[in-house]
Amino acid sequence: MQQFLERITMKRVVVGLSGGVDSSVAAYLLKEQGYEVIGLFMKNWHDDSVTISDECPWLEDSNDALLVAEKLGIPFQTVDLSEQYKERIVDYMFNEYEKGRTPNPDVLCNREIKFDVFMKIALSLGADYVATGHYCRKGTIEKDGEEVYQLLAGADGNKDQSYFLCQLSQEQLSKALFPIGELTKPQVREIAAKMELVTADKKDSQGLCFIGKVRLPDFLQQQLQPKEGIIYEIAADAAIYNTDTPQFTSVKEQLAYEAKKTVYTPEMGKPVGKHQGAHYFTTGQRKGLNVGGTKEALFIIATDVVSNAIYTGQGNAHPGLFRKALFIQKNEVHWIREDLALKDGETMEVMVRIRYRQDLQKATLHKFDNGMYISFDEPQSAITEGQFAAWYIADELIGSGVIS
Repeated sequence: MQQFLERITMKRVVVGLSGGVDSSVAAYLLKEQGYEVIGLFMKNWHDDSVTISDECPWLEDSNDALLVAEKLGIPFQTVDLSEQYKERIVDYMFNEYEKGRTPNPDVLCNREIKFDVFMKIALSLGADYVATGHYCRKGTIEKDGEEVYQLLAGADGNKDQSYFLCQLSQEQLSKALFPIGELTKPQVREIAAKMELVTADKKDSQGLCFIGKVRLPDFLQQQLQPKEGIIYEIAADAAIYNTDTPQFTSVKEQLAYEAKKTVYTPEMGKPVGKHQGAHYFTTGQRKGLNVGGTKEALFIIATDVVSNAIYTGQGNAHPGLFRKALFIQKNEVHWIREDLALKDGETMEVMVRIRYRQDLQKATLHKFDNGMYISFDEPQSAITEGQFAAWYIADELIGSGVIS
């Protein structure tokens, strides 16, 4: 009878074992906490022609995941999600790059694969929760008699990965567990070493979510054909940066002006080199231009996929890199905390991150009928279309959206 009762109360968790140290320790901690743990490895990729094979190919990762599962004495299996990954992530990426936008596959992978396709498989296996090795935390509060889930920054400020989960919903969060969120990376490695897990000293993967390291140009060239174009340099004192600020009749008009991209034409600059396709490049990029002879490094300030031109400026303080505001289309605004969502005409002071690893920036959200503007206290460098802006109150990530 005692065993029967234990089985009823024991919650089942499926852990996304990636073959890395973080998910390995996540699985170990859950087992220690008395959960029934199942390890599941996601195979998301078949095409080895674009992966850098000695940099964490999926085969090596799934092997390590299996060894960890054996060491911990938990059931393990591999699920092949490459079809869904291609459809939901890869095709989306090609599409975005073609439009001259820069997508974030990691954010999408979490929303579309780990916490959707993968989560559904886990729940079909009778799981109560899905756990991952993300450095973030989950909180629960009660509001108007309802349970509300919070996505909180990881305790390790240097490794906080809440940004990558900025598109999760309340429903997805309700079923999610983040066992290592209270730990620092050194503590995680220490636990793995103590438990003699094969992943203890394994380097962190730098590649696309669950694919490994990919040569992005090779990857993009599968679909997007190379097309030679000109690289132009725009001087920091160009006339376009010295125009008078117009008079505004409303806050919305001012925000639209501050969020607007500068439109460049070849006449504004001078040709300094050639490139193989504007769709391979992104705003703020410095590497891969292969243009020498400038006093300071060249940074991309704009790309134009229609005319296939790249516009650059010298140095990271070039005025072409900075904007005071950004805009998110109405259908791209996402609230994790739906109870905090702004109504038209409302504003909210928050902290915002426009890319992973960026320090949080002071900003104000302005909600309008067509979407939302984010205006920053300080102008921001390399605001990039297609990337996600995520907004926080203290250490809680409450919403996000695709920069338009």
